[in-house]
Amino acid sequence: MKDQTETKPSNMQRAMAKQELIDALVAGCRSEDDLFGPEGVFTQLKGAVMERLLEAEMVDHLGQERQERCRAENSRNGHGEKTVHTDSGSVRIRIPRDRQGTFEPQVVKKGQRRLEGFDEKVISLYARGMTTRDI
Repeated sequence: MKDQTETKPSNMQRAMAKQELIDALVAGCRSEDDLFGPEGVFTQLKGAVMERLLEAEMVDHLGQERQERCRAENSRNGHGEKTVHTDSGSVRIRIPRDRQGTFEPQVVKKGQRRLEGFDEKVISLYARGMTTRDI
């Protein structure tokens, strides 16, 4: 049972955490390519967000978290790799698989190679008040 006295972080704490995250991301960047280039921070971050969304879809599909032991017929079965072309360049991502092959991802559909408007979708969700964890 969870402790009823747990409190959510304040707006000030969230703002400070966001600033610390931004500082950590751009700490080693020396040029525009380090930020926006094909191997830059934003490209890597975009790939990480896509992979996180795909993992959340898999959890929803299987009804279990990643580390849970599964006694059901269907369970995780590794990852496949895919290159997705976005508005700002190509991103290499890992797509989770299930043993029965019934997982149909919605963020990056099977066979989809071009992902237009991904940045705008994530930004609009954030602008509507969703937290980065919810997104």
